[in-house]
Amino acid sequence: MKIKYIVISLLLGLPAVHHATAQVRLPRLVSDGMVLQREQPVHIWGWAKPGESVSVAFQGKTYRATTGADGHWRVTLPAMKAGGPFDMGIKASNELSVKDVLVGDVWLCSGQSNMETPMSRLRDKFPEVIAQAANPRIRQFEVPMSSSLQRPRTDVAGGKWIAADPQTVLQFSGVAYFFAKELNAKYQVPVGIIKDAVGGSPAEAWLSPDALRQFPTYEQQAAKYQDSTVVAGIRQRENAAVADWHKRLHQADLGEARGQQKWSAPDYNASSWATMQVPGYWANQTPLGPVNGVVWFRKEVDVPASMVDQPARLELGTLVDADSTYINGQLVGTTGYQYPPRKYEVKPGVLKAGKNVVVVRLISNGGRGGFTPDKNYQLRAGGQTLDLRGPWQYQLGATLPPTPGTTPFQFQPGALYNGMIAPVLPYAIKGVLWYQGESNAGRPQDYQALMTSLINDWRQHYQRPALPFLYVQLANFMAAKPEPSESGWAAVRDAQRRTLAVPHTGMAVITDAGEWNDIHPLDKQTVGHRLALAAEKVAYGNKKVVASGPLYQAAQPAGNHVTLKFTDVGGGLIAKGGGPLKGFAVAGTDKKFVWAQAKIEGNTVVVWNDQVTAPVTVRYAWADNPEGANLYNKEGLPASPFEAATAPVVP
Repeated sequence: MKIKYIVISLLLGLPAVHHATAQVRLPRLVSDGMVLQREQPVHIWGWAKPGESVSVAFQGKTYRATTGADGHWRVTLPAMKAGGPFDMGIKASNELSVKDVLVGDVWLCSGQSNMETPMSRLRDKFPEVIAQAANPRIRQFEVPMSSSLQRPRTDVAGGKWIAADPQTVLQFSGVAYFFAKELNAKYQVPVGIIKDAVGGSPAEAWLSPDALRQFPTYEQQAAKYQDSTVVAGIRQRENAAVADWHKRLHQADLGEARGQQKWSAPDYNASSWATMQVPGYWANQTPLGPVNGVVWFRKEVDVPASMVDQPARLELGTLVDADSTYINGQLVGTTGYQYPPRKYEVKPGVLKAGKNVVVVRLISNGGRGGFTPDKNYQLRAGGQTLDLRGPWQYQLGATLPPTPGTTPFQFQPGALYNGMIAPVLPYAIKGVLWYQGESNAGRPQDYQALMTSLINDWRQHYQRPALPFLYVQLANFMAAKPEPSESGWAAVRDAQRRTLAVPHTGMAVITDAGEWNDIHPLDKQTVGHRLALAAEKVAYGNKKVVASGPLYQAAQPAGNHVTLKFTDVGGGLIAKGGGPLKGFAVAGTDKKFVWAQAKIEGNTVVVWNDQVTAPVTVRYAWADNPEGANLYNKEGLPASPFEAATAPVVP
C-alpha cells in the first residue's frame, strides 16, 4: 500500500508523504538562499504528519502551526524590513534549517521565450555587465518547465536559489536580471527573481481552471486532455511518427549513405555541387525550391597560421531548422531547432594552416530552410576574423514531406498554470513581470480579454487585488513593409496597450529594441530598464517618474485632419532624430490605409492625407516591424502603437 500511495501521489502532483513515517518537508522555493518579500505578511508552508505540531523560528521569534488532515501546514510571518542574511529553523518530529535568507523584493517573472532567454545568450553583447555581475543581493530561482493537464500541482518540479556572479548570472533571465540590477541599485534592497517562463507558450496556458470558464473554446480544448491515458497514447503515436521521420531521413540521406565517403569528410570531392550565396534561403536562390529534408553545405576557408593551435569560434547566425556542423571532418556543434544562435567553440588542433573545410548538414522540417540574413557568419581565432559570407557549395541529401506535427500538451489551456504558477502562489511577491504575446499573434482578437482575465486571475489567487503587473509590449520583428498593411503583431500590441485600463499595470514599449530577423532580440537591457521605470511608478509609488512613452488618449477630427491627444508626454513630444513624423496612416470608410503626414502641435499630433477627405481610423506604428515610427517624448521613450477611431462606431 505504501508503494501504491507514493505512485498515486506523484501522478497527481501531491506530496508523497506516508502518514506513519512522515517528516516535515518544505517546498523547493523555501530553501537556502531564498529572498522573502519585505513589508508584507509572508507565508512559510510545507508538509508533515497529520496533526503534527510544527514551529518556525526566524529573527528571534517562533511561529507555530498544526498540520491538517492532508498533512499540510502553514505559518504567516509578519511584515519585515529588508535585510539579511538570516537563518530559519523548522522543527517537528525532525528539524530543518534554511540558511542565507534575505528579505527584499521578489518578482515573479513569467511569459514565453523572451522572458526565458538567459544572460548566456547575451554574453557577446554585454560582456562587461556579465563580468561585473558579482552581487549576492540579486538572486534567481528558476522554475523548471512542468505542465499538468489534470489539476494544479503543489510544488514545483525542481530549482534552487542562486546568487548572481559572473558565472551563475549566465542562467538568469536577461530581462529580469537587468530589471533587478536597476532596482537593487536604486532602492538598495535585495531583489529575488522567480523565473517562471516557457518558450512558445500562449497566454491561455497560464490561466487557472477558474479563469478558463470565461473562455468556453479554451475550456473545451483543455477538457479533451483530462484523461492521462488518452494523452499518453497520443504522445506515443506522435513521438513514434517523428522518430520514424528522422530514421527515414537518415536512411535516405546520400551524404551519410553506407559504403561511400561521407559528405562531411574534408577530402570529399564536391566539384559537381552547385553554389548558393550565404546567408539566404535555398527556396529563394536555387532550383530546389521549398524542399524539406536535408541539404548539405560546404565551404573551403583559407586559414592563416596565426589562427591555428588556439581556441576558435565558428559563428553561423541562426539556421533553419536543425544543423550538424563540421570543420575538417570533426563535428563542432549541433542544434535541434532554428532559434538559438550558432556559436560553436572550436578546440585547438581542429583548424590547420591553409585550406580548411566547413560543412553544414542542414535539416528543414517545414517551410523554407537556410541561413538567416543579416547575421554574423564568421570564423574567429587569435583576434582575427574570417568572413564566411558569399558562395557556398550545396547538394540535396534527401527529400521528405514536412516533419509530422505533435500536440504541444504543455501549451494547452491551463497546463502551465497548473504546473508552474499554482505551486508558487503561497510565496509572497512584490509584483509580476510578464513578457509574452508572440504565440498569440495569429489570433489577436481575444488577447486583451485573455490578459485582463490572467491579471485578475493571478491577483485573486494571490489575494492581492492591487498586485503590480508589468508587461512588455511586443518588439519590432520581421521585414519592414513599404505600405500600410494588416498585422497580427500590431493587433496584439494594441491589445496590450488597451490592457493598461486594468488598474496597477504598466507596459514597456520596445518597438525600437527588436531585430527584424530574430524573434529573440538581444537588447534585453532596454527592456529591463523600461520595466524598472514602470515599477518605480506602479509598484514603488513614484508619481513623478516618466515611466512610459506617449499613449494615445483621444482623436478629434476636423475635415480631413485629425488631432490626436496623448497621455505620458513627459517633457513634450518629439520626432526622434529630427525631421518629419513617420509611422501614421489613415483610412476612410473604405478601410484602405494610406500613409499620412503628421506634425506636432504642443502635446498633440495632427495627421492628414489630402486624398482621404473624411478619415475614420488612424493608425500609428501598425506593422510587424514599424520601421521609422519616431514619435517619442523628450525622455526618450517611444510612443505605443495604436489604432483609433475618429468618431464613435455606429452599431
